[in-house]
Amino acid sequence: MVASPLAPQFTGARRRLIDELRGKGISDLAVLRALDLTPRHEFVPTGVRHRAYEDAPLPIGNGQTISQPFVHAMYLQALKLQGDEKVLEIGTGSGYQTVLLAHL
Repeated sequence: MVASPLAPQFTGARRRLIDELRGKGISDLAVLRALDLTPRHEFVPTGVRHRAYEDAPLPIGNGQTISQPFVHAMYLQALKLQGDEKVLEIGTGSGYQTVLLAHL
């Protein structure tokens, strides 16, 4: 079974992660909103989907990992995007960061 993008079983975990990231200094509301809107569980293999909202890197196959959410949030916050920029992301991996960027 494939989970729907904003599957309700992940809502609580996603919100706890966002609260954790706030506690670690992520204050950009656009970044926090992007994290809330993006279903990280859709970007990891089924076998680790239950861990999708931990603030930890997770394996995505072929020796690659999806970075921990704090790293994504820190990079996005540091960019200070205004919403009219064009971004070229190279080495996209799972595509998660690309979707986060699209929300900004």
